Amino acid sequence: MALPAFVRIVEVGPRDGLQNEPGVVPLAAKVALIDALAGAGLKVIESGSFVSPKWVPQMADTAQVLAAITPQAGVTYPVLTPNLKGMELAAASGVSEVAVFAAASEAFSSKNINCSIAESLERFVPVMALAREKGIAVRGYVSCVLGCPYQGEVPVSSVVEVAEKLVAMGCYEVSLGDTIGVGTPAKAKAMAQAVAAAIGVERTALHFHDTYGQALANVLACLDLGIATVDSAVAGLGGCPYAKGASGNLATEDLVYMLDGMGIATGVDLDRLAAAGRAITAALGRASTSKVAQALASKAG
Repeated sequence: MALPAFVRIVEVGPRDGLQNEPGVVPLAAKVALIDALAGAGLKVIESGSFVSPKWVPQMADTAQVLAAITPQAGVTYPVLTPNLKGMELAAASGVSEVAVFAAASEAFSSKNINCSIAESLERFVPVMALAREKGIAVRGYVSCVLGCPYQGEVPVSSVVEVAEKLVAMGCYEVSLGDTIGVGTPAKAKAMAQAVAAAIGVERTALHFHDTYGQALANVLACLDLGIATVDSAVAGLGGCPYAKGASGNLATEDLVYMLDGMGIATGVDLDRLAAAGRAITAALGRASTSKVAQALASKAG
């Protein structure tokens, strides 16, 4: 299959990125980040999650963040909602899209959310019902698609099965998450191809972490399957909680630079994106993990 002419980037830095950053991120810094990302041309910006602040303190102010951002026409600001309570809070905040997540690994599901995969999916039944009632779109995440920190290898058939169930429940798209970043291109492509064959390439998205430096290579390997939605985080925000000191998300700057160089449109202004990354890493008091951001900064300096 030919490479896509356009790739839709789902920016996950303000949620998946910041929730794994140590220390408290000021509300104003989160709001400035989201507004800057929209200004850079990103059309889907995951902006927070309605989870227990006891478990994810970084996301405790999601309702305030949503109230403070300046919504841009044509931009969606989805939030993560793991249960009905989260969905109710999201609906009260007026969001048009939410995300739910399930693991492809029984061991991960058991240790991470204290239930089986089947039980975790069961929890989404009332979430999906409320979403339908309110006209809110739902995106699904599958974690541990290329490996699990507890059980190691994860069968592709398990990933396909969970993806199919999420679509059957009403998810318009399923994002395939290499949670611990252990995947390599041939395995990533085989897994993504199997899922796309089951649920449709138009419903399949990629979410590769960069723990072992393989995220860009994995994305590239999957592009010629026709998959045209990729998740990433500005400045590579977020560490990998299962590999101390390791980088987490694929940096949006690196993804945009690669796609630009391949003649694949994203609608994202790389310079404005890099500026957004510099601002949030300055607020966090740390350097960007994006190679492209580092190169642009040294060029400017």
